[in-house]
Amino acid sequence: MNYFEFYGIHESFNADQVALKKKFYELSKLYHPDFYAGEDEAKQQEILELSTLNNKAYQILSDPTRRMEYILRLHNLVSEGAKPQLPSDFLMEMMDINERLMEVEDAEQLAGVTAEVLAIEGDIVDKFAELTKDYDRLDHTAQESRLNKIAEIYFRQKYLLRIKESLDTFAARL
Repeated sequence: MNYFEFYGIHESFNADQVALKKKFYELSKLYHPDFYAGEDEAKQQEILELSTLNNKAYQILSDPTRRMEYILRLHNLVSEGAKPQLPSDFLMEMMDINERLMEVEDAEQLAGVTAEVLAIEGDIVDKFAELTKDYDRLDHTAQESRLNKIAEIYFRQKYLLRIKESLDTFAARL
């Protein structure tokens, strides 16, 4: 089941956290297995599944990164093992950063590469905010177009995450 539908809210990258938490607690009370201990096994199983669904929905929808991936999966823009087509200039920039990272010899050089990566990450975050601020007010066609751009942002973030992990590894060695 679609988690947004389960919670009775519109699909949004900027979900209202207060409303999410309120709905989570409301459904937690409604589907708490202890309240159905006297019911038959089929009803108990149904409630357990709904309780599990509520927990999973809240975990996904309350986390911005997981929510973005979830929305992109709903629209078949992200799948396991997918090889995204990122712009060559971005890939070249990442390759350059990786090469410089391999040549880092001291904390000062590492700080320079880290600052550059954080600046790129900041640009990506800003672009994501720009693309998602009015997403839920767009018509279906405009949303689909926007989703393709958001998917590119998602894949850039994934790529950048690997570089940040490398930065952490190099930082631990210095």
